[in-house]
Formats: sequence, structure tokens, C-alpha cells
Amino acid sequence: MKSKDKSRKNKNVHVKITLKKSIIFFSTIIVILYLVIFYNRYIAPKDVYAMGIEEHNTEAIKISNAELVNINEFIEKNAKEGQKEEWKTEDVELEYMTTYRNNASLPKGTIQVVQEGREGKQQITTKLTYQNGELVSEEQVSAKIVKASLNKIVEVGTGNYKSNYKVKVGDTLYVTSDRLSVMSEPNENSQKVATLFKDDELKLQEVSGEWYKISSSGAVGYVKAECTTYMSPNSSYEEAGQAASNENPQSKAQLQSKLSFNMPLNKPSGLTLEQFKKVLTDPKDKNKIFQNNAEYFYYIEKQYNINGIFVAAVGIHESAFGTSKLALQKNNLFGYGAYDSNPYNGAYNFSNYAESIDLMARVFVKYYLNPKGTNIYGGEKASGKYYNGATLSGVNTKYATDKNWANGVYKQMEYLYNKL
Repeated sequence: MKSKDKSRKNKNVHVKITLKKSIIFFSTIIVILYLVIFYNRYIAPKDVYAMGIEEHNTEAIKISNAELVNINEFIEKNAKEGQKEEWKTEDVELEYMTTYRNNASLPKGTIQVVQEGREGKQQITTKLTYQNGELVSEEQVSAKIVKASLNKIVEVGTGNYKSNYKVKVGDTLYVTSDRLSVMSEPNENSQKVATLFKDDELKLQEVSGEWYKISSSGAVGYVKAECTTYMSPNSSYEEAGQAASNENPQSKAQLQSKLSFNMPLNKPSGLTLEQFKKVLTDPKDKNKIFQNNAEYFYYIEKQYNINGIFVAAVGIHESAFGTSKLALQKNNLFGYGAYDSNPYNGAYNFSNYAESIDLMARVFVKYYLNPKGTNIYGGEKASGKYYNGATLSGVNTKYATDKNWANGVYKQMEYLYNKL
């Protein structure tokens, strides 16, 4: 009996010792784990190599030297002296070109539109540079054509007669363009009431600026004046010449009296075709570019209400009298499209000098010389995007970064006016 009790007692003691050892062992392990966690979290130095932890010491983040250089360059480029660059992309109008062609059936100096120009659309990306929060430069960096434009075609009379005939109410007119829209009001945004075609006959009822109110085959409405003529397509220019009168040129004193630094540039100079040819024939024009294209400065006055001497002076100033690389290789007298970052490749390439002169005149009239909404050529309205007054100083504000640009152009204008 005692032997069994003793055996049972020894067995219980062994179990208790084993359980006690297990508890001590596991407790020791847990304590060690806590000590390791405590050491890693609160004592050991922290080197962070990834950014997935919410609580981290940014000063201990390790970055390669290359990344440090890139970041510094970026900051220096965009924050140096408060400078900042932005890019914007927008859809804008794509200006059409104008093609001039001679027509011996028309009196000398007469011009008529045989195909209306139609603007397209292009996607322009522009880089804007700011200095201390103020816009200091705006540069076009790319252009993508979304919708092609349709060129305007103008016929120039080369006949023996000169014509300065002014149409009047009651006259019979004829359509000169391939097709002509008759609008309910004298603007392109009104409702179209009819379509006329080349040589259709019209009766003039009213003159409204660049628009004529007419009646034709029962249709009554407004058409663009530039797409009509008083000369019948069935008569020769000799017959048409009977109704024409020679131009009455203003004197040198009359023309020079209008010249001043602050003169309005959205008005024609009033020079005759012969006077334009006279002042633009000059020994400085070594390649005779201005001499051979003098007539187009006269034609832009007739079509766009702009001072042709001003446009010629800009061309002379920008191209050094037609000797610049752009003038000689791209027929570009004005540096149009030649932005500072890539002047030669960015500049427009024209088929001839007439295209360059005509487009530049329309750009000045549409964007620089008239307030937004002003009725301009062909029934269009001015954008006025860069309008700061119709003077040399006003154009200089947005057209050229050179603050002395206006003075340089005026010097050329004085030179030409003094040759009258």
C-alpha cells in the first residue's frame, strides 16, 4: 500500500516539474521576443529604404546620387529666381493662304475674289514662362492640323485701263467667286437664305460696310462685297473702262501729314499703286524683293483696311530689306512662326512673297489692330487676342519682345514716306 502511494507521488512530482519547465521555457522565449521588438523599435538606428511605412524619418531615407542631381536640376530650372514653365494645348483657327493670279480682262489695279478663303483648325501647344508669377513669354512649340483650310484666290487686273469706280445703289453686279452665300444679315453667323454661283446677276439695294444687300432671282439678303464686280462677264475690259476713272492720287504733303508714331494703322495709307512701286524701289533692296512685290502692299490695303506702308516697314525691319535667311529660303519676310527656341525650323514656309504679305496683313488686322468683335474683311470679326491699340506701341506690346521694335519699324515708315 505504501509502495503504491510512493510511486503515485513520484509520478505527480515529475509532471509538476515538467510543466514548470515548459512554462519557464515559453516565458523566456516571449520575453526575448519582446526585448528584440523593443530594441528594434526604440533603440536600433533606422535605415529606411522604401516608402511603404506611414511613420518614417525622412532624413534617414537613402537616395542615389543620380536622383539627387535630377531633383536639384528640376527645382533649379523651375524655381530659379521665381521662374516657372507651363504648357497648354488648344484648338485655334488655321489661317488660309491667298493666291494672286493675273487677269488681262480686268482693268489694271482691279482685284476680285474668285474663290473665298475658308479657315481650318489646328491644335497648338504653347509654352508659357512665368517670372515671379507674371507671364513673361509665350512660345509655340508644336502645331497639328485638325481641319485643312481652303486657299483664297484673287484675280488681279492687268488690262490697259485703270479703274477706281465706286458702286452705288441700283447698280447691276455680278458674282465673281465660285459660289456665294446670301445671308439674312450682314454677318457670317446669320442664316443662309440662298446660294449664288459665278457670273450670277445681282441688284444692289444697300451698301453696309463690307457687305452688300442685294436681290437676285427672288432672293433678298446680304453678300460679301469682295465677291462681286460691276463689270459684266460678257463685256471686254475696254467696255468696262468706259465706266472707270483714273485714281486721284493724294499729294506728298497730304500723305506725309498723316504720318506720326501714334497714327492708326488700321486705315489705308492712301497711296496709289504707282506710289507704292515708287517708294519700294530702293538700292537697299539688293534682291528687288520689295520692288517686285510692291503691288501686294497696295492690294492688302484694298481688301483688309490696313496701312500697307506699315506692313512693308515691318517686312523691311524683320528681313533686313529682304536679305535674311528666312526671306531668301522661305519667302518669309516677317519671321512669322520663328519662335526663339527654334527660329528657322519653326518659321512658316511660303510659296511666294505675296502669300507672306497677305497673311501677315490679315494677322495684324484680326489679332492686333482691332478690338474683339470688330467687323473686318470678308464678313469676319476681329479676334482682338493681342489688341492693345491700333498704333505701333500697341502692336509692340504682344508682337515683339524687343521693346524698341516699334521705333525700328517707324524709322522704316519715315524712310518710305519721305520717298514719295
